[in-house]
Amino acid sequence: MLERFLVPERDRVYVTVDKMRHATIEIFEKCGQSPADAALSAEVLMTSDLRGCESHGVSNQLRVYVQMYGDREINPTPNVRVTRETDVTANLDGDEGLGLHVLPKAMELAIEKAEKHGMGAVTVHNSRHIGMLAYHSMLPLKHDMIGLTTSAGNPLSMAPTFAGEKMFATNPWAWAAPARNEAPFVFDIATTQVAGNKLRLAERIGAPMDPAWVADSQGTPIMEEGPLPADYMILPFGGTREQGSHKGYGFAATCEILSTILSGMGPGFLLPTKPRTIMGHYVQAIKIDGFTDPEQFKDDMDRFLSGLRNTRPAPGHDRVVYAGLPEAEEVEIRQRDGIPYHREVIEWFESIKAELGLEFELL
Repeated sequence: MLERFLVPERDRVYVTVDKMRHATIEIFEKCGQSPADAALSAEVLMTSDLRGCESHGVSNQLRVYVQMYGDREINPTPNVRVTRETDVTANLDGDEGLGLHVLPKAMELAIEKAEKHGMGAVTVHNSRHIGMLAYHSMLPLKHDMIGLTTSAGNPLSMAPTFAGEKMFATNPWAWAAPARNEAPFVFDIATTQVAGNKLRLAERIGAPMDPAWVADSQGTPIMEEGPLPADYMILPFGGTREQGSHKGYGFAATCEILSTILSGMGPGFLLPTKPRTIMGHYVQAIKIDGFTDPEQFKDDMDRFLSGLRNTRPAPGHDRVVYAGLPEAEEVEIRQRDGIPYHREVIEWFESIKAELGLEFELL
């Protein structure tokens, strides 16, 4: 994550993984989730925080989910069921459940199908936010499989290239592939110039926006550094057409096709605006031995990833990294030292603890 999004040292409060996980489980159970679903939901958020993806951890997301449960916009006990199925595909009704615990069930079904047939793909409709996509894409890794996850729906935040209105959410993708000794390749990105939740991190710490991250309310890209405007649209990655925003736009549209349209929900911009996150998802598991020997694949991945890691850096840079390596390194640091949360986040936890009558202790 860019340095500007990290919690300033003066505002950091370190909390152990176990204490934050316990607090998060308590909150989810109070919201009506079963103990098993609360533990799984907490695990998704904690994996995000451990990997340094704070935009999708407890700092930003948990308070949103609590509000949505309070507004009855999420079903705490969904009856997730298969509505259409073949040997290698399925479509699940998420029954308005939180994607943190709904989508792992979809990926487990995809893995089961891939074990039997070499590949499995599952869509989910009528669902809610799924947190960090990488969590779901990494589930197939231990089965010697490659994982893919996409998600789309609302709220809308991205304006297509040349557009003066929002037509997409951030429409993220995540791929994960195993290696033997190297950290797995894990590529998790929004198709916007910057993830929407990272803008919330930037607001919290007062970090400025880079040029071409967002457009004004009319769709004109803002081409100078400055504070986040009150009314804005996020641009596709690339920013402007001259810098390749049509590529981000195309990836966002492809994500929409796989996630909402293929799952039967229709385009995200035609979905109801309430609840404020009604989403569709797509997961896929690809069994490596359907194509090549898994042991050879992992050895080849090691050679590939170590080759990238040992590439000569350009002047002014210490090293070359690949997607998933910095996150794997961050896990080791945060498991040892604790997770650095902004003091405002700790204050929120204390306030919700009092409001809900909970008993956890963070410090």
